[in-house]
Amino acid sequence: MRYHTLGRSGLSVSEVCLGTMTWGIQNTQEDADAQLDRALAHGINFIDTAEMYPVPPNEQTYGDTERILGHWLSRHAHQRQQLIIMSKVAGSGIRYIRDGSGLSSDGLAAALDDSLQRLGTDYIDVYQLHWPNRKTPHFGKHWPGMTDPTVIDRTQELDEMRDILVGINAAIKAGKIRHWGLSDDTPWGIHTYLRLCDEMGIPKPVSIQNEFSLLHLKDCPYLIEMCVLEDIAYLPWSPLATGMLTGKYLNGERPKGSRWTYVQRQGLFRDRQAGQNATRRYMEIAERAGVSAATLALAWCRQVPGVTSTIIGATSVAQLEENIAAFDVELDSAVLRQIQDVIKQYPAGF
Repeated sequence: MRYHTLGRSGLSVSEVCLGTMTWGIQNTQEDADAQLDRALAHGINFIDTAEMYPVPPNEQTYGDTERILGHWLSRHAHQRQQLIIMSKVAGSGIRYIRDGSGLSSDGLAAALDDSLQRLGTDYIDVYQLHWPNRKTPHFGKHWPGMTDPTVIDRTQELDEMRDILVGINAAIKAGKIRHWGLSDDTPWGIHTYLRLCDEMGIPKPVSIQNEFSLLHLKDCPYLIEMCVLEDIAYLPWSPLATGMLTGKYLNGERPKGSRWTYVQRQGLFRDRQAGQNATRRYMEIAERAGVSAATLALAWCRQVPGVTSTIIGATSVAQLEENIAAFDVELDSAVLRQIQDVIKQYPAGF
């Protein structure tokens, strides 16, 4: 396992981050225990969760992923200091989470205390803003006409961001979080938080996690360049495009128990013909290279300059083992050229 510094934090994190959003719906406590045991055995020290998880989110299971991780931590307290645990505070739009309100200092304080209680820990290493208050080109809204920055009230947005930073600063001073980061944000969001942190004398964000894969490349190269030059770790989530890049959803297939068989909030916006066509091409490249389609996609993601650690999830230990092993695969120049040809033909799979 290789390790990289997480932005300006000084923390050394494994280049594989264990994602947990399946725990509580697709996975039981026993499954999660097995995944954690295998992940640690492979040298993974980086774990990502969120108050909103598991996914798909619903009121009945809200917070269960953190509870499952907390139950494991209660039985492995001696390992807490060796782990880098990230969690996220939910933004607006979910009625059963703080009545659907947006991010604020008060909401952040309440959410953080609840997360700490569910996790059974005194601190979270990296606390992330799950998504911004303003509408941004994420979750399938990156196509022309789906967002309109001209309707954003910039003054209001800045006031809200300053208020959020007040909450972040208070949490850092109280020792409840060590660092903070962004999620599902944009270059403007990164730039503005950096400027406001300078203005307010508050520690800067150390990371951002955004969706990124062979089928979803909107952050490359511009946002990733900003991250590298501003010392912010870039953490791709869904590097397999919710499983699409494995090929298991081709031709309308829906394997029993797979993510696309569950009621989706927005996930099926990824099921587009361009993505299906590109996946077939990537599967052909993988077969010629003697690796699985999943391995090809994960190995490619690792080799993108500027990627610090990639968040992977699994619903079985066997799947987790395969995904972890992909990070030991080095794709040669010939394979990378073939991948580049597909990217040029299908620059946006969905």
